[in-house]
Amino acid sequence: MSKHTLTGESELVAEQHEVKRTKISDGINDGLNNGNITEEDVGITKYLNNDSSGFKGQIKQRYTDFLVNEITKKGEVVHLTDKGFNMPKKPKPTKEQIEQSQKEEHERRQNFKVDSEIRNELVALLEEENVQKIEEVYRTGKQIEIPKVFEDKLERTKIHQLLRKGFENKLESVTTADNQFIIGMATRQTRVSKQELIEQTKDKNGVENWGYGPSKSYIHFTVYKENKDTMDVANILSKYMRIPTRLIRFSGTKDRRAVTCQRMSISKIGLDRLNGLNKGLKGIVLGGYKYEDEPLNLGDLQGNEFTIAIRDVTLKNESDDLESILSTGVKSLQENGFINYFGMQRFGTFSVSTHQIGQALLSGNWKQAADLILAEQENVLPASKDARRIWAESRNPIAASRAMPRQCLAENAILNALCNEEKDDSTQDYTMASYHNAILKIPRNLRTMYVHAYQSYIWNKIASKRIELFGLEVVEGDLIVDGSEDVASVKQSEQEDEDFDEDLRESKFIRARPVTAEEVASKKFTMEDIVLPTPGFDILYPNNEKLRQLYVDIMAKDNMDPFDMKRKVRDFSLAGSYRHVIHKPTDIEFKVVSYENPTDQLINTDLEILNANRGKDNGQTYMKAKLERYMKVKEGSKKAVIVKFKLGVSAYATMVLRELMKLETSRRGDMCNVSA
Repeated sequence: MSKHTLTGESELVAEQHEVKRTKISDGINDGLNNGNITEEDVGITKYLNNDSSGFKGQIKQRYTDFLVNEITKKGEVVHLTDKGFNMPKKPKPTKEQIEQSQKEEHERRQNFKVDSEIRNELVALLEEENVQKIEEVYRTGKQIEIPKVFEDKLERTKIHQLLRKGFENKLESVTTADNQFIIGMATRQTRVSKQELIEQTKDKNGVENWGYGPSKSYIHFTVYKENKDTMDVANILSKYMRIPTRLIRFSGTKDRRAVTCQRMSISKIGLDRLNGLNKGLKGIVLGGYKYEDEPLNLGDLQGNEFTIAIRDVTLKNESDDLESILSTGVKSLQENGFINYFGMQRFGTFSVSTHQIGQALLSGNWKQAADLILAEQENVLPASKDARRIWAESRNPIAASRAMPRQCLAENAILNALCNEEKDDSTQDYTMASYHNAILKIPRNLRTMYVHAYQSYIWNKIASKRIELFGLEVVEGDLIVDGSEDVASVKQSEQEDEDFDEDLRESKFIRARPVTAEEVASKKFTMEDIVLPTPGFDILYPNNEKLRQLYVDIMAKDNMDPFDMKRKVRDFSLAGSYRHVIHKPTDIEFKVVSYENPTDQLINTDLEILNANRGKDNGQTYMKAKLERYMKVKEGSKKAVIVKFKLGVSAYATMVLRELMKLETSRRGDMCNVSA
């Protein structure tokens, strides 16, 4: 075995690496559009409404064009209604008030008597003479040392506790090296009684916790965020409050390039500390505090409300009418819904789709998986390109890891693990065991992200074929969720995987059963009821021969068997889940507006609406145009469409827009074209 070196690869080895490099690159881009992942690459190929030509336009040109508001389990849309509360400033006492307070405190201490039960316990431990000396300390403020030695640690602890409890936390007791007690007045009040703390937090109406009521185990609160994803917020809060991120819980993840509002919960933290963060947070506002007995968990929501501005709207055909296209498209969405595809964000933004890596992991090809993760790609984090080039040319993990940006978690995990491995002399490469060990160093949520993406890819392919074969007709052997579990539970399972932010806790098992011929004839079910499984060992495949065979045929191209999804590595052993084929948005509405400049704001965020209304109510300067969601934009040469709708969990807003606009939603597609 030979160790890797920073320099000096032989010409022969370099040639071997160049061949490998070419093969990897060819494999990655095979079938892709100039290195870009397209909808077709991940199984998104069908529309439900083929009568409309759609229209062209751009989404997310500005993150304020994409607003997401969570819908709670009670059906309430989460909005930012306040920015926390202002901590009341205590008035500075006058000299006379200080002197009077000191006089009253002195008199109180002269007349103070220890609770009889506590005093009896202290006498039993310290003897009467010493207890009297301690009482004198409390009255005079002098310090004493008790000569009695206490060898037992539990006994010493009990004395400390009794002294604090009996003398209102105003005595300070320490033990010497000889286990004797020195007792004096506390130089500062380090401990405050629970009742004193409660009193300090009461508002002007006498309601504790600044008016929010009695404390409970958890604080639920609204998080308003701009251009940040949900885990970013959780990490920021945990850093500022110095608590583990596991103490911060939420119902679902939200888009990064957007302005979103959602509920979170936190434990083991004071409301004043949480509220105080608002002073230093950027792009994040906290409010809507409420004490609850239970935390939030992933899936504790009905869905999300979206308000989206589509800019630079043009018609594909000059003879088309935009209002007519929108009306027809919205009517189709209301009546038929859209194919509930896993959206393009499910498969990442690089040239290598996450499902390709997932397929390699499920096949046990650890080297191929590592090569795909570390591969040179056209669409990749620019700062990582040098590191990828170094790896492709030298297979040297030390040099590559030095150039790899810290935010590339999976890449760094692999490279750092390989730094401690040795190459095989015969191949001048690492063994499959070494690559396996390196893959397992990737954070668990990322490892599982890849294999779940492969499941999503297969589901998309099957859903497209299902619509192609049978349209919106329910056929015998289609699957429905068994009545023993409700639909919300199915969606909760799906929500755990949304946007790759898996919560890997055990979820409730969902049952499904095939539709019978009698049920098809009676039209008992519609396409809204039909589900398809993602591949797994603990699900039921459709009892329709054509649909069942689709799983076999499509997965066979990847050398996979849908009936053999258990793996030795637990994280890659997939149970499977169910997902509805069709999803219908609710409360959908649209409007066409004109604007002139690319920076013209078309929709107002919750924060802007809140600030404008506060200014109005307080008689301050405010913008009338920002009192409501839609801006009153002056006429301009450009057109935009604003759409608003609600979706259940795990459904993708981009798939609604795709059905409406008939455009490609990939990163460099017609709808979402972005620069590298």
